[in-house]
This record gives sequence, C-alpha cells and structure tokens, in this order.
Amino acid sequence: MSTLQTLDRGVRALVVIGSRPGGTTVAELAGELGIARAIAYRIVSTLVEHSLLTRDAEGRVFLGAGVPALAAGYLPGVLSLATPVLQELADDTGATAHLSVAEGEEAVAALSIDPSGAHVLRVGYRVGSRHPLGRGAAGIAILAGRPATDDEPAAVTAARRDGVSVTRGELQRGAVGVAAPLRLPSGPEASVGLVAFEDLDVEGSVPLLLAATRRIGGEPTGE
Repeated sequence: MSTLQTLDRGVRALVVIGSRPGGTTVAELAGELGIARAIAYRIVSTLVEHSLLTRDAEGRVFLGAGVPALAAGYLPGVLSLATPVLQELADDTGATAHLSVAEGEEAVAALSIDPSGAHVLRVGYRVGSRHPLGRGAAGIAILAGRPATDDEPAAVTAARRDGVSVTRGELQRGAVGVAAPLRLPSGPEASVGLVAFEDLDVEGSVPLLLAATRRIGGEPTGE
C-alpha cells in the first residue's frame, strides 16, 4: 500500500508531540522525524492552522484543541461514559485501568487512567499502546469475546470460561494484567482491563473489573 509522504510525516509529528508532555521544539521534531528543519516548520505551521498543534511563547509545540475535538467522534459516548468508571476502578484497585479496542490483528489502548493521587510505579500502557491480540490480557480478552474456534489458543479458551484473562510479564517484565471482554451495541471489539506490577490483587480486582465492564457496556451490574 502506498502512502502520502507529507501526510505520513504530519501524522508522525502528532504522535511524537503527543508523547512529550513538556512539548518539543521544531528542531527537536525535525531530528526525531529525520527531516530538514524547514520541512518540520511547514508541517507544524499547517497543523497549527488546523488547531491540531499549538505553540507557547517560547516556541515549544504541543497538541492543540482540535485533537480532543477529533477524539470526541471516536466511539461516541463510550469513552465519556467509560472515563469516570475507569477512574473509579483505578482508584479502587490501585492499578492502571484501560479500555482497549481491536484494530486488525492488534489490541490498541483507547483510554488509560491511573489511580488518583497514587505514588505508584506506573506501567507503560498508554493511549495508543498496541500489541498482538494473542498477547497480553487486553488482546486475549477481546479474542475471548468472539465465538469459539477449534484452533484458538488455550489462553483464549480459558478466558472465555473464566470471564477474564490474566497474564503475567507478557508485555512488560513484572507487570500483571487482567481484562474482560467488553460487549458494545456498536463499534469495534473491545475489552476493559487493569495492569500493575506484581502487587496487583487479581482475585479482589476481578469482581470490580467485571462490574465496571458491565456498566460501560450498559448491562445490569447485579449490585
């Protein structure tokens, strides 16, 4: 599949800048993308014109107000509903709570929320993080939400039987993940999960995770 070079660079610029909470300079962006500073400047200027980027008084570049406006059109209603539910789940478990969706053969984090005010060692599962569906609790849970097949991995069969997938150290050394399939009326296949380091209380977290998943999916919680 062919790509448009300028569009590709613009998208990569958004990804790079989005990963820098403190912003970046045009020169730093040019180095990151491996392009001339003049080209980076034109890319930034174009994205600023469309409110996808903004500059501060010192010339550092940040994501602009147009980005959340675009994001609001993705899974309309679901992410806004899921945000407070995942915040509560993260606070109750002391783990990072996330909602992941299937894109092709990968699971992609669409929402990721850390516990409020917790001074914990955070797991690097950020929005946009992606991994194969067959690895990691989030991806396995998505597969477990599909009809059973004769050749599916044993981990998927177990997750369908148990209602959750539990993995240890598959995506990050020392990390424990637990996730459940999220059944949405429309939209992509999805899962809700928790990830933390080895002190995650999996047994105690599962009921909270399942209740949160039902709330996001609009199912009775049984509470």
